[in-house]
Amino acid sequence: MDAELERISNLPQKDKSQAYLSLLDQILASSGSLPADLSQWLSVVVGSDFPQIVARQVLDGYVAKLPEITDREARKEVLNRSVQLLQPRVTSFEEQLCRLREQYADLLEQDEEFPEAAKVLIGIPLESGSRPDDYKLRVYIRIVRLFLEEEDSTSADTYFNRASLLAHCAKDLETQLQFKLCQARMFDYSRRFAEASSKYHELSYVTALAEEERLQALGAAIICAVLAPAGPVRSRLLASLYRDERAAQSEFYPILSKMFLDQMIRPAEVAAFASKLQTHQLAKLPPTQAVVIADDAELETGKKGPETVLDRAMMEHNVLAASRVYNNITFGGLGLLLGLRSSAAEAMARTMIQQKRLKATLDQIDGLILFDVGTREGGDAAVSNVAAQAAAGDDGADTAEEAGNAPATKRWDMQIRQTLQLAESIAARCEVLLAEGASSTASAPVAASA
Repeated sequence: MDAELERISNLPQKDKSQAYLSLLDQILASSGSLPADLSQWLSVVVGSDFPQIVARQVLDGYVAKLPEITDREARKEVLNRSVQLLQPRVTSFEEQLCRLREQYADLLEQDEEFPEAAKVLIGIPLESGSRPDDYKLRVYIRIVRLFLEEEDSTSADTYFNRASLLAHCAKDLETQLQFKLCQARMFDYSRRFAEASSKYHELSYVTALAEEERLQALGAAIICAVLAPAGPVRSRLLASLYRDERAAQSEFYPILSKMFLDQMIRPAEVAAFASKLQTHQLAKLPPTQAVVIADDAELETGKKGPETVLDRAMMEHNVLAASRVYNNITFGGLGLLLGLRSSAAEAMARTMIQQKRLKATLDQIDGLILFDVGTREGGDAAVSNVAAQAAAGDDGADTAEEAGNAPATKRWDMQIRQTLQLAESIAARCEVLLAEGASSTASAPVAASA
């Protein structure tokens, strides 16, 4: 090997390029220690005394031939050594080094070594300005995706912010969809579940995606909508998802239906739903600070507050569901419904009232939560017929009459009436246009004869 390298170094410059590539073919075909021999060969080519023009030509051939190595572990070792040898000469061989890093990252990703693959791509000099913006965007998106595969949203956030600045440079549909998916996943990992649900639902309508991927996006949208904080925003998301005819195919449809209809969700249903969530969606919440109560108050039993993101979402939903059924409820009664101490239930209701997600008032003297019954039929919240009938109470009235007066039925009838009126106005306009067209056609022969 040393003798052959010495012989080639004495050749004329015009013959060196072909000679080094021929030696490379011999090494790839018959070498017994491939990583070591290729490292020796490469160290000569990238040496400071080697002509750069010849070196670039030889390195282009070297990068193109590396995929021919069939042994995956040997190829990973060769790529690792090659990156290390070229890194000090990055200004001279930037293009070749970028291609080597991409090949190395491909192998690592295929072997599910996601953090290592991301670190290899981070080494690509994207801030030098010599790379086009669309290339930078693709690399940033890939780094974000690799970090998210390991649920490392903290590391992914830096590169997602850089990708966001270049999102307008996306020229092809694939890059645009990958960015939108990364955006939805970043919202998801950051616990901004309402925004994540909206983005996932938007992706579920993209016809360029396979049907299975669209249904997965729809399922992710339902999960995030369920985990979002209870209130008007989530009510609109739930309404949009519930009216999506594909939602019935999802395994999460039962809990979506209960959420939309403001029905109580039982602990067994919560446990079944939790078994299908990802780790970050079951993240622990900070310990709730103890609620100060009077010294003469009875000893409270139950949890001090929600322990996970899912617990909080379910408890806040059940508070809203209770507001649809009851005119008022004691702190202790609400605590029994939620599995919380009465003081913790009071604190949760107070927080929701302060954030304008629950319309109610607190009577701390009598220990009551007084729900605003007059707002049940208005606002953005979805009110179910079942809840409305339960709130109205059983006064002996006819069941059919109650169903006809339920808020959801009234809104549905109003929407149908508006749609019919619009259809009738369009039909009338079409008749006028047809009549005008017939009259102009009839008058044309008269004008011609005149």
